[in-house]
Amino acid sequence: MSKDDSMATEAHLAPVTTRRRIGSNLEDSLSEPYQARALTASDTDHPIGTEGPKNRGMSVLQQHVAFFDQNNDGIVYPWETYAGFKAIGFNLILSVILAFGFNLINSYPTLPGWFPSLLLPVYIDNIHKDKHGSDTGVYDAQGRFMPVNFENMFSRYAKKDPEKMTYKELWNMTEGNRVAHDIVGWLQSKGSWTLFYIIAKDEDGFVSKDFMRGLFDGSLFEKLAQNYRTGI
Repeated sequence: MSKDDSMATEAHLAPVTTRRRIGSNLEDSLSEPYQARALTASDTDHPIGTEGPKNRGMSVLQQHVAFFDQNNDGIVYPWETYAGFKAIGFNLILSVILAFGFNLINSYPTLPGWFPSLLLPVYIDNIHKDKHGSDTGVYDAQGRFMPVNFENMFSRYAKKDPEKMTYKELWNMTEGNRVAHDIVGWLQSKGSWTLFYIIAKDEDGFVSKDFMRGLFDGSLFEKLAQNYRTGI
């Protein structure tokens, strides 16, 4: 094996490695892209993460759900999830369905004890326990943000525009991330990315890289809520 072979990212007997290329030279724009970020969703365009409000010491995964914690007590109840979906523009019926589904699925793993709660609370402190399989790997198991995996989402699947994705490309991404026999992970991945596409697509049917980064650290929800309040 040559030195060049030791750094190769494609194997001719594994065509999938050519179809789904990984990013290269990421360190030209982002220091240590393979280092997990606990507090910021850093990418090559935003090395220090999202500008604006502080992260309050939360992990990036915690920031992702903090928008729905309406009273900032660290617990998200179904009525708060409902209010959050309404705030970003979903109608009453869909907001009720999404709120119930989110809390029903995500409540129990985050509880501090063994006994379930009929109020279906989601504890933000333990949100890392809700990480499902067949996902992008952008969050690690502790809820930190992995810049290299975020960048590779686009190098692998964004074919029409390196900075945007179509719904088909998002769907292909969920297919590429499927883990064998992980039916729950498949459904959660496809459902969440379909929902994201509905709320974040532009007039040309694309979702931008910046919007997707904002999804991971929750800043997108603040932006969508602001746009909905102002009628944009």
